[in-house]
Amino acid sequence: MSDSKTYLVTGAAGFIASRVCAFLLESGHQVIGIDNLNDYYDISLKQHRLDSLKHDRFAFVKIDIEDQAALSSLFDKYRFDAVLNLAARAGVRYSMENPHVYMTTNAMGSLNLLEQMRRRDVKKYVLASTSSLYAGQPMPFVETLPVNTPISPYAASKKSAEAMAYAYHHLYEIDVSVCRYFTVYGPAGRPDMCVFRFIKWIDEGTPIELFGDGEQSRDFTFVDDIARGTIAATKDVGYEVINLGGGGEPVSLNTIIATLETMLRKKATKTHETFHKADIKTTAADINRAHQLLGWAPQTSLDEGLQLCVNWHNSNKPWSNQIELP
Repeated sequence: MSDSKTYLVTGAAGFIASRVCAFLLESGHQVIGIDNLNDYYDISLKQHRLDSLKHDRFAFVKIDIEDQAALSSLFDKYRFDAVLNLAARAGVRYSMENPHVYMTTNAMGSLNLLEQMRRRDVKKYVLASTSSLYAGQPMPFVETLPVNTPISPYAASKKSAEAMAYAYHHLYEIDVSVCRYFTVYGPAGRPDMCVFRFIKWIDEGTPIELFGDGEQSRDFTFVDDIARGTIAATKDVGYEVINLGGGGEPVSLNTIIATLETMLRKKATKTHETFHKADIKTTAADINRAHQLLGWAPQTSLDEGLQLCVNWHNSNKPWSNQIELP
């Protein structure tokens, strides 16, 4: 294709990045995917996603974005039109147990990529960031809010990555889109996220572990919508922070559980733990900027997306019930 480009997608075995790779390939582009395949959660799930990306225009390289020498060799081998950095250590609670790896991956890893872009004159950078930065701010969360009070090492590491990306935009004219994601869910999702866990627990009859009363709510966003928004963000914008979220009313965890009970035709039992101080009670995205800048809006209803998650779980049994939860 005459308009075919070459994209570097980091974290390619990850939940969102694997879908970004798939859509880029469908559009006729060449994709170089890198991932360190760490064992934060079950490696078999990461391999499952990679298996779906077999294509003559897709090359996978096992690289850690903390490895400067390996990145240098990669950037010398390929000429990238853009870098989409979706490699990250994710999860609020785990970031309190192992904060150092969050800074080395999320902040230093991002710096390493920006340095290679500067060196090789790659001018477009898309950074995956998080709605966790909005803790304590009025809703709906809009991109102009100050996000200077992160309440977890995870959020702080993402704030650091955003700030460094701005510095490289200012100094070296790298065009930067920062995409702040809101509670992404979908088939083959992360097993540390609630939708994956709830489906597995309800199906096997294991009590659901809830932190708090279950009335905390989220702006759930389907993974394919997030992936399309991330690709749309490869356009030139200067430096912009862009929310990618459902944009509707936040939905409580209790509502999610009730919906999944109906879809699975099984009743859930629940256990309750103390609400964690690093968590946010509710999230809601203002997505006007994404619509104005990118022409983007979510297309998948919550019921439709949850049904696709249940379908994936059922069609991949017994393996899907054997996936270990972190």
